Amino acid sequence: MYDVIVIGGGPAGYVAAIRSSQLGLSTACVEEFVDDSGNAVFGGTCLNVGCIPSKALLDSSHRFYEAAGHLDTHGIKIEKVKLDLNVMMDRKDSIVKKLTGGIGGLFAANKVTPITGRGKVIAGNNVEITKSDGTTETIAAKNIIIATGSSPIEIASAEFNNNVVDSTGALEFTEVPKTLGVIGAGVIGLELGSVWARLGSKVTVIEAMDDFLFMADKEIAKDCLKDFKKQGLDIKLGSRLIASKNLKKSVKISYENSTGTEEMEFDKLVVAVGRRPNVQNVFSEDSGVHLDERGFISVDDHCQTSASNVWAIGDVVRGPMLAHKGSEEGVMVAERIAGKHAEMNYDLVPSVIYTHPEIAWVGKNEEELKSENRSYKVGKFPFAASGRALAVDQSTGFVKVISDASTDTILGVHVFGPSAAEIVQQALISMEFGASSEDLGLTIFSHPTVSEALHEAALAVNNQAIHIGNKRK
Repeated sequence: MYDVIVIGGGPAGYVAAIRSSQLGLSTACVEEFVDDSGNAVFGGTCLNVGCIPSKALLDSSHRFYEAAGHLDTHGIKIEKVKLDLNVMMDRKDSIVKKLTGGIGGLFAANKVTPITGRGKVIAGNNVEITKSDGTTETIAAKNIIIATGSSPIEIASAEFNNNVVDSTGALEFTEVPKTLGVIGAGVIGLELGSVWARLGSKVTVIEAMDDFLFMADKEIAKDCLKDFKKQGLDIKLGSRLIASKNLKKSVKISYENSTGTEEMEFDKLVVAVGRRPNVQNVFSEDSGVHLDERGFISVDDHCQTSASNVWAIGDVVRGPMLAHKGSEEGVMVAERIAGKHAEMNYDLVPSVIYTHPEIAWVGKNEEELKSENRSYKVGKFPFAASGRALAVDQSTGFVKVISDASTDTILGVHVFGPSAAEIVQQALISMEFGASSEDLGLTIFSHPTVSEALHEAALAVNNQAIHIGNKRK
């Protein structure tokens, strides 16, 4: 009998397994995804077909975009730039292989037992493991952690085929499509659309909602939309896909907007309308585990299910479907199983969109604070006034700091621009310790860095910014 069995080896599961073992608990991690040799491949969607490969292509495509005629202002002229997509894809795959192989090494170093197969929670704190040959094995555990992740949503109006793909398929194109349609202007849609637009595709993004990036701060979203359109992304808001027809070498779609029905034809169509939790056949009816009204595994604030000693983390439970959120839940659960006090601050889970420029935020935005009738103050600083941002030719966007009107405690930080993810992370650390905008304003920032924009935005909250005009008191 193991102290802990983790079902799922993605960012939530493998982290939970490693931390459990570090805490002295005998631990096994069950994973059904296998390589050509039949061995379990850990890392989940994030490392294999999500976060990591997409970021590799985002970086490669941006380098190609700059080399292909966007370095003139630096005095660099490159003629006849040629794309070798096979090499670009090989680089992506090698990065994935290196990282997923590294997890196996971490398991060995931390004495986590890897188990290949599909895990299912059954009554009596047991895990039934179905192997590739169909045989089953039952293993007992004192504690079980469900971390089975999520999958792309398939919609009836655009079922997957050779020309209609999900996010995984969009990372595997063997040639650059001349025209590319993307259904959904969320994080995945924008990142994938950006990759192929930089490599030469004419990209059209179809978004059902009227508001662009509804989850982001409205000012940030407005500037982002303007810049993406400037980059060549044709983003059609308030447009709902109603049908698609798969042709021999293309796909034809029809969508509704305020003026009626429109039709378009693309070489490839990417459906990126969200993800659903992998909860099918993960637990038996008599296991004591239940789903909530939205189809996620029901858990308390500490990720414990209604079944004794059964926990669930990551994309299968409430909250944002983010790798870092799942990983931290994995650590929290492992420590609670080991009898330690551990909490998760769900108010400070950062969000990032890795387009160019990046978009990132943490905490509350203005719209949320208004709905809560909470008084606040705002400070902003544009990258156009940042010496470092201008020097590296990345002066689009701004930093926005929101603080409580009476206590000056930082409530939210929103960034559109260079190194947005890193800047927000600096802000998050401050917020975790309850910092005020004055505290950030009193902190020394290296010069010249793009992070100075955070410093100036914090100063601007109290009309003390140095490098932009302030309102006179």
